[in-house]
Amino acid sequence: MEVKYQVFVSSTYRDLQDERQEVMQALLELDCIPVGMELFPATDDDQWTLIKRLIDDCDYYILIIGGRYGSTNNEGISYTQMEYEYALKKEIPIISFLHKNPNNISAGKTEDDKALRIKLDKFKELVQQKMCKYYESPIELGSIVSRSLVRLTKDKPQPGWVKATYLPSEDSTKEILELTKQVEQLKEQLKQYKTKTPEGLELLSQGDDEIEVQYTFVAKGNSWQIGDERYESATKLTWDEIFGEISPIMIDESPEGPIRLKINELIQNKEVDALRKKLTKDLRQPVNFKIKDTDYQTIKIQLRALNLMTESIKKRGVKDTSTYWTLTPYGDTIMTKLRAIKR
Repeated sequence: MEVKYQVFVSSTYRDLQDERQEVMQALLELDCIPVGMELFPATDDDQWTLIKRLIDDCDYYILIIGGRYGSTNNEGISYTQMEYEYALKKEIPIISFLHKNPNNISAGKTEDDKALRIKLDKFKELVQQKMCKYYESPIELGSIVSRSLVRLTKDKPQPGWVKATYLPSEDSTKEILELTKQVEQLKEQLKQYKTKTPEGLELLSQGDDEIEVQYTFVAKGNSWQIGDERYESATKLTWDEIFGEISPIMIDESPEGPIRLKINELIQNKEVDALRKKLTKDLRQPVNFKIKDTDYQTIKIQLRALNLMTESIKKRGVKDTSTYWTLTPYGDTIMTKLRAIKR
């Protein structure tokens, strides 16, 4: 099915007629439907309603900026800027094209009014916060628009327009709408299912329940007479403490190393003060806390069984053999309850 995209072309008019002509030609060669101010006077208040309606109907929005700010409304805002901000508000995909060397623009195509030049500069600053390209001549602008729009249609696909003969029948449309409605309902049910407490978890240790974990640390001597010594000890952690510590780094995904490191830091923060008091007679400093591997594996298995984390299925390079972990939807819900700041 052949799809044609409707593209709104916005700019000041008299100073950019050559540029607009090249852009219009580029759009036609791409089988797009160009829409622009050639059809209406920009300063007519009644036409502003028409302009907004035309922007609403467009799939993409192109802005061209040269050396003029353009005619303004009663509030001193140019109609070109009004169009841009309206397209921004409506979340229509936008790509802007600015002159690469404004100082080379002929005097007849630049603003004489200092106040308007300041407004133009501020408008450019606003525009350059989004996707921008730069041109030097009308011909170059046409070719840049062609390449950029092709990329934009791939990155941000839009519905476009098709011939009525390609449209489905009334019965088919009703069936499609009904199926779409069912799909949305199923998606919502699935979302609720994924974020609610799974059945059977009441049989597993969780929440404020504690697990005793074995760990090692190094008592670092403070002088050459007192050497470093390695010790073993144990502490108790709740599942909420453990998951609250490691869950933020799995919002996207995380390999095992940083997860294990977070648990080590949790143990250190909980135990270091008490150990420091015990070791003061030898003037030692406890460092290098490491959870025993068997306990780390137990924690990992338990958090999987509690449906809080799962192995990531994101594709990666052949040489990357690491195991990555990510939150489940239910895990994300529990993390939010544990870590979100309450009023």
